[in-house]
Amino acid sequence: MTAAGGRSNLQLRMMSAIVLAIVVLALTWAGGFWYRLLSAVIGAAVLYEWTSMVLSKEQAVHRVLLGLLFLPVLALLVIGYSILPTLIVLAAVFVVALIYGVATKSGLRPSLGVLYAGISAVSLAALRNDDSSGLAVTIFLFAVVWATDIAAYFVGRKFGGPKLAPSISPGKTWSGAIGGTLGAVVAGLIVAWSYGTSWNVVALFVLILVLSAISQIGDLFESSIKRRYGVKDSSQLIPGHGGVMDRVDGLVAAAAALFILGAVFVSPDFPAHFLFAR
Repeated sequence: MTAAGGRSNLQLRMMSAIVLAIVVLALTWAGGFWYRLLSAVIGAAVLYEWTSMVLSKEQAVHRVLLGLLFLPVLALLVIGYSILPTLIVLAAVFVVALIYGVATKSGLRPSLGVLYAGISAVSLAALRNDDSSGLAVTIFLFAVVWATDIAAYFVGRKFGGPKLAPSISPGKTWSGAIGGTLGAVVAGLIVAWSYGTSWNVVALFVLILVLSAISQIGDLFESSIKRRYGVKDSSQLIPGHGGVMDRVDGLVAAAAALFILGAVFVSPDFPAHFLFAR
């Protein structure tokens, strides 16, 4: 790629990222139905892109059937049904998808996509919920993950150095990973203190480190799936970025981790109170 082409691609990425951030933040602020719809759309897009990668064109019927099987989970999310029953429905859908994969010899990976997409959508929706704690924890999550991505990208480009996981994602470096983590700490602490968390600085620091690391692992996980199936991007839905999975891989991994912590220590319906008690 020429220097001009590289600048053009970076500009396109930045423009797309700004538009996406505005839309996502607006829907996050609105909360309620609109944010639940956003979470469901992300889940649907993740399943679409996952099955597009792991199933051949000749197996298109399997993709359609898995999508139809996934619809009840999305419907429960959109209407705002309680999270625990929604998770039970997701587990049932996953089991049926597994049985279907075995019966049709389409493999187990498509059904894993159902689980991955479902947990992604449920985690995002549950964290936001409809109260001020949900808004605070979602903005905190965005800050940590987005700061990780942005800082890792620019620090990695600036300093380069040893590769983080060359067999999975040759472009990622240790300098980028460290820079991303430091960026996440700064952004996460600012947001957490702005919203008035009761956590002390040490606990917050550890939580942010863990979420940033999980975010980067989620990114590498998606890269490994793409490399396994020989694709550069999960799709071409987002100009300059590729697919939805390419944009939310780290976000949904960190969201799932934060949701699990909140569900275990508080409740599945109010996981945000784990960090921002109201």
